[in-house]
Amino acid sequence: METVELARLQFAFTAGAHFLFVSLTLGLVTLVAIIQTWATVRRSPVHMRMTRFWGQLYIINYAMGIVTGIVMEFQFGLSWSGLTDFAGNAFGASLAIETLVAFFIESTFLGLWIFGWNRLNRWAHLAAIWIVALTAYASAFWILISNGFLQNPVGHKMTNGKLELIDFGAMVANPFAQVAFGHVMSAAMIVGGLFMAGVSAYHLRRRTVDQDVFRKSLRIGITLALPATMITAAYGSMSIDMLQPAKDAVWLNSAEKMAQVQAEMVARFGPGDYLPPAGWVQVSGVLMLALLAVMLFFSAVSFLIMWFRPVVTGFRLWHWLLMLMIPVPFVTMIAGWIFREVGRQPWVVYGLLKTSDAISPVSEGQMRLSLIIFTAVFSALIVVNYWLMARQARRGPDEAALGAAEQPSVPQQPALSL
Repeated sequence: METVELARLQFAFTAGAHFLFVSLTLGLVTLVAIIQTWATVRRSPVHMRMTRFWGQLYIINYAMGIVTGIVMEFQFGLSWSGLTDFAGNAFGASLAIETLVAFFIESTFLGLWIFGWNRLNRWAHLAAIWIVALTAYASAFWILISNGFLQNPVGHKMTNGKLELIDFGAMVANPFAQVAFGHVMSAAMIVGGLFMAGVSAYHLRRRTVDQDVFRKSLRIGITLALPATMITAAYGSMSIDMLQPAKDAVWLNSAEKMAQVQAEMVARFGPGDYLPPAGWVQVSGVLMLALLAVMLFFSAVSFLIMWFRPVVTGFRLWHWLLMLMIPVPFVTMIAGWIFREVGRQPWVVYGLLKTSDAISPVSEGQMRLSLIIFTAVFSALIVVNYWLMARQARRGPDEAALGAAEQPSVPQQPALSL
């Protein structure tokens, strides 16, 4: 494999792995904030126990996501210095804002929320988790502003062979970014909702003592997942209408359109292959749509079932299906991400910079070594994350250390002297 293909594979793996953490983080923080709001307003002990249980799972996933995000950022300098040199002055501003939001505001208030249990006023503590949630949304927004610029570069001018941002408002209002933000956020709500429903089903199937906790959690998860699936489908439809010409031709598998687009690109940019890989685009797109239909049907049926309490607590087949649905939204999001990113090839900045021209001046051996190291590290992080989350999820609310009341220390008795 050439160096550029190794670099693409490395970034695809690390960005995809990070995307898995981010999607669950966005969904879970929303659910935790909603549940804590109910617990705070109604002074409900059950909902407060739910907040502690799901909050601890959220923290585990968030911590691992931060690690993968930091490593992924390094690759802009390690593997894609041509991109940062050519377009860094344009899309780097939104990346810088995302870093400030994520690593300063979000992390600060998450620390206040974690260590503020039984110390902060209950309303101040509630405000902290909502600030964490809103800054998480803002972080996703600015990342997608950067990605939207790569998909559809607007608000820039060329100065000495490099891009310079001249209209920040145009970049923020970029429809490729705005629609993607709505699509990703609603998809993250599906991830969080089905995760909560699946873990709750595990405990209901095992007849754990916290039936009330997990019965309510299951209903909340499904109640979020169903409308989120509908909204995701609506934003996905808008995204399909905005496909770049080459991706649209390949997605429709139209030989006539592909030939027309290829001829137009050659006339504009010179000889070369300007069509994205058809297999990746078509398979990922079909898989995304098929799994979205499965989730929509399953969420609709589950929404009807959940209103019957005996069925919620005793329908073991449904519990198994809910557990099996946990990985489905993750796979769907990865398929959608592949469809979006591979579909713009061979461009890294569409129509302005080819992927082959964005690579750093490194050898194939160096890139292969870094790919092996990144793959090993990220695979270990994924395994550790889901092992920790599975272990905590099986333990139940009573084992959650988050928000646990501190035990008074026993004073030491002075030793008797003879």
